[in-house]
Amino acid sequence: MQTRGLVLTAPRELALRAFELPPLGPDDARIRVAGCGLCHTDISFYTGQVRTRHPLPLVLGHEIAGTVVDAAPAFRPLIGRDVIVPAVLPCGDCDLCRLGHDNACLNQIMPGNHVHGGFAGEIVVPARHLVTLGADRGGYALAELAVVADAVTTPYQAILRAGVSRGDLVVVVGAGGIGTYAVQIARARGARVAVVDIDAAKLERLAAFGVEWRFNARETDGAAVKKRLAADSGIATSWKIFEMSGTLAGQELAWSLLVPAATLGIIGFTMDKPQVRLSNLMALDARAFGSWGCSPALYADAIALVTSGQVTLRPFIERRPIADGLELFAHLADSHGGADRRAILIPDETEAP
Repeated sequence: MQTRGLVLTAPRELALRAFELPPLGPDDARIRVAGCGLCHTDISFYTGQVRTRHPLPLVLGHEIAGTVVDAAPAFRPLIGRDVIVPAVLPCGDCDLCRLGHDNACLNQIMPGNHVHGGFAGEIVVPARHLVTLGADRGGYALAELAVVADAVTTPYQAILRAGVSRGDLVVVVGAGGIGTYAVQIARARGARVAVVDIDAAKLERLAAFGVEWRFNARETDGAAVKKRLAADSGIATSWKIFEMSGTLAGQELAWSLLVPAATLGIIGFTMDKPQVRLSNLMALDARAFGSWGCSPALYADAIALVTSGQVTLRPFIERRPIADGLELFAHLADSHGGADRRAILIPDETEAP
């Protein structure tokens, strides 16, 4: 069976064309894509900076919402249901999965990395961890909820792992695709929030979301940020710092913000290697951790934050036809500032394969 999608054949070589869907396996479902978000990881695959696990040609895209149109016998009750496809689909059976680290599963399937992804009319993925949606969607269209699959759930898992709670001081480095939601999730948990970025416009748009401090990293350094936050907040220890810019400068700045008993989460990704002194963790009795994607078990709670209005999507997303993806990929690959809004690519269902 064929469908149409954005097929990457080599680094920076992308075409909207027909491709063959794999047949349904005994654990699979076929999903009609309503929308798929375009994120920084997709750009890394597009440029070849990061290699996909599946050899090219491959359809990218891992932020997917859609409707199940067919399924293996064991999953036929899913047919007709609207779902979000977790960006990380664990096997559910290995030691990591059983120990509660399913998002790190070595047998995981990531659409747009291990198999064809969501920049297409339809996809085939494992059905076991699909997240079904109820009638209450907070007024959002199905396509708009695609960003939950990564941009919302990735910071949600990280914030839970850091133990963010009421009264904590949270510092988010990077006000882009995931940082905007990290701010809102931290505020929903009662934290006081500071944001650091190099884009004044991105900092300004977060003013309406309860951010107490906004720092432009082009105008101030880590030492000045740390001094100001300690003085203004009255909190000198146990900060929760989240690096979400995925840049060398952002990672080094986040490290410079460590205070006694701090927690540092590395959520953004870059191939660059920061110059940091690891002994700071020991000297400050601090801890650092990484967080990859999000366990499917946490999706329902993250969705509830969106449908209840505690996390807002629309100021940070835009819907675009899938044909625009050709230009968007090229533009974002050459842009140092990224996009103001996360594009959700919508398949053109009127166009025959």
